[in-house]
Amino acid sequence: MVFSSLIFLFQFLPAVLLVYYVSPKKWKNAVLFAASLVFYAWGEPLYIFLMMFSTVFDYANGLLIDKFRHRQAIARAVFIGSLTGNLAILCFFKYAGFVADNLNRLFHLQLQAADLPLPVGISFYTFQTMSYVADVYVGKVAAERNIVAFGTYVTMFPQLVAGPIVKYTDIARQLVLRNVTFERFGEGAGWFIRGLAKKVLLANQIGTLWTSVKTAPAEDVTVVSAWLGIVAFTFQIYFDFSGYSDMARGLGKMFGFELPVNFNHPYISRSVTEFWRRWHVTLGSWFREYVYIPLGGNRRGLRRQLRNVLIVWFLTGLWHGASWNFVVWGLYFGLLVTIEKLFLLRWLKRWPRPVSHLYTLLAIIVGWVWFEFDRLASAGTFIGIMFGFTAHGWADRQALYDLSTNGILLVLSALCATPFPRKVAARLRGRWRIGGAVAVPALYFAALALSTAYLVTETYNPFLYFRF
Repeated sequence: MVFSSLIFLFQFLPAVLLVYYVSPKKWKNAVLFAASLVFYAWGEPLYIFLMMFSTVFDYANGLLIDKFRHRQAIARAVFIGSLTGNLAILCFFKYAGFVADNLNRLFHLQLQAADLPLPVGISFYTFQTMSYVADVYVGKVAAERNIVAFGTYVTMFPQLVAGPIVKYTDIARQLVLRNVTFERFGEGAGWFIRGLAKKVLLANQIGTLWTSVKTAPAEDVTVVSAWLGIVAFTFQIYFDFSGYSDMARGLGKMFGFELPVNFNHPYISRSVTEFWRRWHVTLGSWFREYVYIPLGGNRRGLRRQLRNVLIVWFLTGLWHGASWNFVVWGLYFGLLVTIEKLFLLRWLKRWPRPVSHLYTLLAIIVGWVWFEFDRLASAGTFIGIMFGFTAHGWADRQALYDLSTNGILLVLSALCATPFPRKVAARLRGRWRIGGAVAVPALYFAALALSTAYLVTETYNPFLYFRF
């Protein structure tokens, strides 16, 4: 089940909200916990047992660490056991085939890994339970003693399968005390509708252009087609993932939770460093807090700092998938961030804004090529086409047709990737209080109605980050 489905919108969500709101306060966590299990089991009936094992495993580990807090050796052993167990599960399901394939190539072996489908959302909920145990171990939070509350934290369906990655420290108090008000519900509905419109009206539509370019034979792709395609993917992945995150945040508000913002208009950045402060914010925060700082951060000299940066980016790439293209993608951005730390950031601050912005967009767009093609050779060929080295000419009829039929959608996507729509809505509310009070809800209603109309007939409706 996905948020942008008619079953979720008009059956599952209304039913859960109704039961949740009529339930007494002491039962609300249990209702949300049960609903989340149903939500996950809808598409992953077997892997729900894996998620429940992870939940109970780290619930118990938290209690053990808390119990033996004054016996450091035992607490450390439990902490290491928790990390080992979580990483073993993640590696078995996500990386076993990748490791076996590479060992077979290197040493001419015939290792066989179980061909199992990747559990949806395993990277997200594993990182959440790992961060919880780490925070209990270092004393940031006390161990959660209510298994229902902890289960609600791990399995909460608004952010279960594709984030944002919510740290227990950010939500512990809300699991006990949270305000469920009509005002917050309305604010959450607004977030949800904006996210739904991003996904259905922008990501799905612009994604068809990228699909047509990506599946075309490389020898038939021109320079213009290549750029149109990868720019389309640049918008698709942003509106797809940020749309999901907006829907997750909106759903959280409907249930009384304040989930962290995961995207902050990343494509307006003037450096790659700034881009990664705005893109998938919770993942960057997780790696910074639980990997970069424990490695020493920037406290042990420049060489150690640069080493730590590259380690984090290697792991960031690997987190996204068991394939060398993701490793290259992570190291590519790690190298750019390192160069910026060494000297380039100082230059970018002195450059005119359009120049630094153009540099950043170019770096990001090239990076998405490495991200999207699972074969490095295919990515290299496509980059060669983009820059005219192996292209089928500069443009052809297909390229001009794609440009003319998608031009308005590309311009609209560019505008919606900036704070411009939000500023327009704020101005409507501020300058025309009565008119704005009518116009803004009318726009939301129109977006919901149009998104629903597309969903009735549309078959292309994946969430790209579900595969991670």
